[in-house]
Amino acid sequence: MTQLTIVNPATGQTLTTLDCDNADSLAFKAAAARRAQAGWAATPLSERQAVLQRFRALLLERKPELARLLSQEVGKPIAQAHQELKGFLGRFDFLMQRAEPVLADQLVYEEAGLQEIIRQEPLGVIANISAWNYPWLVGCNVFVPALLAGNAVLYKPSELASLTGLAMVELFQLAGLPADLFVSVIGAGDVGQALLEQDIDGVFFTGSWATGQRIAAAMAERLIPVQLELGGKDPVYVCEDVDIAATAAALADGAFYNNGQSCCAVERIYVHHSIYDAFVQALVGVVQGFKQGDPLDPETYLGALTRGEAQSALLQAQIKDALAQGARLECGGHQADGPGHFFAPTVLSQVKHSMRLMREESFGPIIGVQAVADDAEAVQLMNDTEYGLTAAVYTPDQQRAEVLLRQLNTGSAYWNCCDRISPRLPWSGRQHSGLGLTLSDVGLLAFAQPRAWHLKSAG
Repeated sequence: MTQLTIVNPATGQTLTTLDCDNADSLAFKAAAARRAQAGWAATPLSERQAVLQRFRALLLERKPELARLLSQEVGKPIAQAHQELKGFLGRFDFLMQRAEPVLADQLVYEEAGLQEIIRQEPLGVIANISAWNYPWLVGCNVFVPALLAGNAVLYKPSELASLTGLAMVELFQLAGLPADLFVSVIGAGDVGQALLEQDIDGVFFTGSWATGQRIAAAMAERLIPVQLELGGKDPVYVCEDVDIAATAAALADGAFYNNGQSCCAVERIYVHHSIYDAFVQALVGVVQGFKQGDPLDPETYLGALTRGEAQSALLQAQIKDALAQGARLECGGHQADGPGHFFAPTVLSQVKHSMRLMREESFGPIIGVQAVADDAEAVQLMNDTEYGLTAAVYTPDQQRAEVLLRQLNTGSAYWNCCDRISPRLPWSGRQHSGLGLTLSDVGLLAFAQPRAWHLKSAG
């Protein structure tokens, strides 16, 4: 049997090894989920919610150990691991509160002897191929509404966050979720591919555009729902009328939180030329103050690169390309010394839009800052991308910001904020940033299918 080795990216030490799934085990799990799902769908929503509430209580009880496990597995600073779990609880509570009104029958027409009703029914068995950068938050977007709506979930955590995935399964089992309704699938990309070949009714994937495209192509003949939460190259425009120090601090956090390993992290900054030098100086000052080191130290802000050598090589290639085209390295630009995979926080100025740094997803602690002449140039450059996840404008003038943001082709628009997600709003991407959406009332409905009921009395 193939095994998966789990390595702590901050130390290089092996945490454990896990047995991977194969075609036989996947077929067994999918068949068991299919059998269990019918009973779960017939279970009243209030009883499904009671099981999930017990899951929540167990998570709270074990929060310290779950945060530590997450930190060790992906290199996330322990304070940010705790913050992720706190964020999970906020999303969880919103979805629980909205499940009853959103999933309830809707009487849309009635006359003598006739009713027309829309009823939401579960999709059935869904495959959830999740991500490593925020396994709790990304997972919450899918498996919580899926279970509330009456589905069974074959949950494949990223191979880089498999221990956290197994911890989720354990909590559901302890909470009394009927067996086979939330089942882990362990392995790398080949196992994910094999999962797609099972008898499933929907696919929900979070990851890269390249993998998402392959999934969409593979599932096209099946005619089942496919939802893809993919990457971004999220831009920010800083207008000349901002508080420079406050804006630099906000964008430093937006670019470097979680080591920049966020799909909605700030990845390129355009600054009005009149304040460019002052802004770059302020930004570099903030970034140089970030503490990098042991993820288990509560004071650490920048932990280890989860994908280690591969991601470090990509960042180095982007830096080399930028410097060759005339960019200026303001700070960082190299792997940090010591064991594990750490990359020094990096700021490059005097960048050009043609550079790889400004066009390719970086997904690391690196940011390029480019000067622009005016609002029109900022909009043109922000839109010049294959991605469309988020975009932000910083200015005290709300009307100006909204005029600019309406011209940008993104799923989320930010005024004087960035790198944030609300459970009350739909989370979606355009172009190469994804297909479909999660969160909000609409996100709950993504895990159900409406049936039209025409009810006419006899006589």
